[in-house]
Amino acid sequence: MYKALSLAVLTALAPLAAAQSVNNLRIMAPASPGGGWDQTSRAIQTVLQNEGLARPVQVFNVPGAGGTIGLAQLYNSKGDGSLLMTMGLVMVGAIQTNSSKVDLSRVTPIARLTGEYEVVVVPAASPYKTMKDLAAAWKTNPGSVAFAGGSAGGTDHMLVGLLAQAAGVDPKRMNYVPFSGGGETLAAVLGNQVAAGVAGYGEFEAQIKAGRLRAIGISAPKRQAGIPVPTLREQGYNVDLSNWRGIVAPPGISAQEKAALVAAMDKLHASKAWKDTLAERKWTDLYLSGSKFDVYLKLEANRTKNVLRDIGLVK
Repeated sequence: MYKALSLAVLTALAPLAAAQSVNNLRIMAPASPGGGWDQTSRAIQTVLQNEGLARPVQVFNVPGAGGTIGLAQLYNSKGDGSLLMTMGLVMVGAIQTNSSKVDLSRVTPIARLTGEYEVVVVPAASPYKTMKDLAAAWKTNPGSVAFAGGSAGGTDHMLVGLLAQAAGVDPKRMNYVPFSGGGETLAAVLGNQVAAGVAGYGEFEAQIKAGRLRAIGISAPKRQAGIPVPTLREQGYNVDLSNWRGIVAPPGISAQEKAALVAAMDKLHASKAWKDTLAERKWTDLYLSGSKFDVYLKLEANRTKNVLRDIGLVK
């Protein structure tokens, strides 16, 4: 009798035990090295491994088309419970602007992790000292003021479009130069190939502190601790936008596999190591996991489509 009872208890606990273990995990960063998704993927990798939540963890890059090439590869990996992909608002927009055959209704949502406000930067020697200086030149001749940022339809592109509206510039006339990785955007700004660049603060922080770039505005609703940059709002532009990032898995994974991945992210989020990472990189904690993230993704897809339509990026 006791043997049978013990067997029954072990059987009942087996799914729970399995749900706590994630091995041989791979995380896809669907962009070039150096950008926000790559940084986020490698930060997750470090904390998961150091906290013993998953081992080993490999990060690999699949750049192109605002992440939709990586999204298609994830979709084609149906049922692979050891594969994750970092994604975010950039991808939500790129799906629509690239008319992607695969959208986020085809993946398994795991968690929304962080948000990061966008900054507008210019080279240190630029004549534009403030956002108002830049906007004045922009309004006079929209095509002559080029902005560098991430892929077409992504967060950076949306912010420039919203800024154009706020500055009285026709978004359809703006000169936006898209790049697939943050390193390329940075090079374009430092090389004076464009008038300004847009990205998350973390991607420009080192160069701002080194004095090679000047940040003239941040897309936060209020000033951010540790970031001495005036908001766009306080300069007269009613614009704020957060570039959130999250994690999804392929479609067709089992409920047990999904539970294990969500549990790993929950533990990552609760760890001191992750809190230290957020503070160090100045990422805003926007954690949301499981079914709540699933609902959020659906709402975000609708919101993004409306924004892109308003600024003329999609019909």
